Amino acid sequence: MGAKAKTASNKKTLKRVTASKSKSKSSDLVVAVQKPETADFLPLEGGPARKLPKSGKPLDTSSAVLYIGRIPHGFYEKEMEEFFKQFGSIKRLRIARNKKTGKSKHFGFIEFESPEVAKIVADCMHNYLLFEHLLQVHIIPTEKVHPKLWYGVTHRYKPLNWTQIERNHHNKERTLEEHRKLVEGIMKRDKKRRLKIEAAGIDYECPEIVGSVQAVPKKIKFTED
Repeated sequence: MGAKAKTASNKKTLKRVTASKSKSKSSDLVVAVQKPETADFLPLEGGPARKLPKSGKPLDTSSAVLYIGRIPHGFYEKEMEEFFKQFGSIKRLRIARNKKTGKSKHFGFIEFESPEVAKIVADCMHNYLLFEHLLQVHIIPTEKVHPKLWYGVTHRYKPLNWTQIERNHHNKERTLEEHRKLVEGIMKRDKKRRLKIEAAGIDYECPEIVGSVQAVPKKIKFTED
């Protein structure tokens, strides 16, 4: 009986030891989980420190196409090519322009021969101050490059000569009906101008518009012999 009692007491002590060990391990685990991680920034509005979220997608380092925004006036294709070729060889370059006026839309795209060069340019030229403009330079991922991005890249847009176009429109030959409508519009605007001058109390005699009244053709009289 004494031996049996000793074995039973030994088993109880072993259970107690194992239970205490398991409790200590679980408490260690809880303490390890509750340890705060190193924070990245403190919010301005107050509160505990926060950590920046990790981006799931890795950066695309295989693309050599760059988006360049906030391009200043006067920094066009020729100037951009001369400036950016110091980093490496340029494959293609394009500035977005208005189809009607040909003016720059202040953003464009550059493709380099090497993706490593494009990454260096994006790192160095982003937020670069140029003619009071902060350039915005970003790498465009390969899957987001539009298939028609470089369509017509070799074509240099020649702006229309609107002065010559208006001159030709003004000096074109008109029919009698078109001329009558033109004169009616001129007389209508002149009448409004005269009324505004009179309403302002200005004593001014407006000159007559030449050609507003067509002369009646004279009758030809034949003398009898």
